[in-house]
Amino acid sequence: MRSEKEKMIAGDLYDASAPELQAELAANHRWLDRYNASLAEGPARWHALLGERLAEVGDGAVIRPPFHCDYGFNIHLGPGVFLNFGCVILDVVEVRIGERTQIGPGVQILAADHPRDPARRATGLEFGRPVRIGRNVWIGAGALILPGVTVGDDAVIGAGSVVTRDVPAGATVVGNPARVRD
Repeated sequence: MRSEKEKMIAGDLYDASAPELQAELAANHRWLDRYNASLAEGPARWHALLGERLAEVGDGAVIRPPFHCDYGFNIHLGPGVFLNFGCVILDVVEVRIGERTQIGPGVQILAADHPRDPARRATGLEFGRPVRIGRNVWIGAGALILPGVTVGDDAVIGAGSVVTRDVPAGATVVGNPARVRD
């Protein structure tokens, strides 16, 4: 029988209250305390700390504290990735951010999801859908990237946009919901 963590990582329905996942959350909270207390220490220290928790941290990748995530171990950052202050990544499944992507302050990348059916949702089970962001993408301040979205290389997402669907490579999207701008 698969563990709740294995179900979570696979994107299947899982019980977030399972002891194994609660222990992972507690470990991540301790790491976040250290990471978010490192603001004055600068990029070299941030990079070292990110390497302790994240699945992949490319050369020169930077996340400015404060930063918040669920687990950390599902986050992959390519080389030169930059996340500004106050970003949130709900990484119950894989979140992959391509090289040289720049992300403005207050952006939320949300891979966590919940059943639409009220009876199933009432069970407390949840699931995730991977988020993939390509290379050389610019995401403006306060944008929301919803579960299951793929953003193509060289795309631009306007500040405050809510991205509910895949974004083609090279496209600029804006609004709520985000739509391709001509």
